[in-house]
Amino acid sequence: MNNILENRTWRYATKKFDSTKKVSDKDLELLLEATRLSSSSYGLQPYHVFIITDQAIKEKLKPVSWGQSQITDASHLIIFANQTNFGGELVDDYLNNLSKVRNVPLENLKGYSDFAKSKIVDLPEEVKTNWTAKQVYIALGNLMQAAAELKIDTCPMEGFEPEKYNEILGLIEKGLNASVALPIGYRSDEDETQHYAKVRKSKEELFTYI
Repeated sequence: MNNILENRTWRYATKKFDSTKKVSDKDLELLLEATRLSSSSYGLQPYHVFIITDQAIKEKLKPVSWGQSQITDASHLIIFANQTNFGGELVDDYLNNLSKVRNVPLENLKGYSDFAKSKIVDLPEEVKTNWTAKQVYIALGNLMQAAAELKIDTCPMEGFEPEKYNEILGLIEKGLNASVALPIGYRSDEDETQHYAKVRKSKEELFTYI
C-alpha cells in the first residue's frame, strides 16, 4: 500500500493513550515545524498554538473537556487558538516578516497590503472569528498527517468548553479563542477502538467528476 494511504489507514482518533509513553523532543519539534509550515489564507496564520505539558493544567482542563482521559493521559496537549478580532496589524506583521525573509522593500508590497486589508479588515467580528477558525484546521490537518508519518497518535477534539479553556489559559486578554484541542502521544494497548475498521463514505458517494 502507498505510504500516504498506509499512514491514513493506521491513524485513528485515539480514545485511550498510554500515559507512560512520551513524544521525544526531536519528534515534537518535527510536528511543530510541520505545523509552522502549513499554508493559510494570505499567508497570515491568524492563530496561536499552545503546547501543554504541565500536568496540573491538563488536570484543570479535563473537567471542562467532558472528562475525557485523552486530555491528561496524552504525552502533550496541543491547543489551537484562533484570533477573535484583528485590524490591519495582522497584514502589517506578515508583510514586515516577508520583507525581511525575502529581502523585498516594504514599499514594494503596498499593493498586496492594500488588497489583503480591503478583504478582511472591515469584516464583522463574527465573520473574522469564523474565518480564523477555518485557518486553524489547515494547520491541524498538517500536524495530524505529520504525526501519522511518525507513528504518533492523535485525537482531534472539539468536545470541550471553549470559554473555560479561554479562562484557564488566559486567552481572552490575548484576543484568542480555543478552537480545537489535539492530544498527541501513543495509543494504549487497552484502546479497543484501534482495531475497529474505518467507516467512511464510498468513493461513489463522496466524489463527483464534472
